[in-house]
Amino acid sequence: MKRNIIAVLGSLMIILFGFAAAQALYVGQATSNLNIRDANDQPATIPSFGTKVLTIVYGDSDASDISDPISDALKAKKFPESKNIGIGIANLKDSPAPNWLIRKIVKSKIEKYQATILTDVDLTVANSWGLGDCNNKSVFIVLGKDKKVKYIKYFDKYHKPTQDDINTVVALVEGLVK
Repeated sequence: MKRNIIAVLGSLMIILFGFAAAQALYVGQATSNLNIRDANDQPATIPSFGTKVLTIVYGDSDASDISDPISDALKAKKFPESKNIGIGIANLKDSPAPNWLIRKIVKSKIEKYQATILTDVDLTVANSWGLGDCNNKSVFIVLGKDKKVKYIKYFDKYHKPTQDDINTVVALVEGLVK
């Protein structure tokens, strides 16, 4: 009897972990555009989805600047905006600060950097794309014009982007915008 219970529990764990792994966003996976919010809390979708190479930084306020070295390196390359756009998506649900304060900061960054920054109030991005636990993380994603994931990597305060990460993303985007 004990063996049967262990076998059943083991099978259930394999099924559960297999399902969780199947839900995770991976390189080569096709994605769909999402209905999220802009900095003014108005409905928005990801701009240029399926028409340009997209570099997306998805993070909460505790990890908002972690992926900046990659974003800065891409900006320095001055890829044509007709082929590439970088956006940020603020994960408001996992952020300890109130949404109104984060939106105020987002608006100032939009104005200062002429950037596109959207907001995710209820983990729509994390849940729809199977990103898993994004609390205290910055997820860097590159999507091709074909809407498929070309790169995805999670960063946090203990695992910041390395020079190899930066070089990999810059080379990848360079190849995709040609």
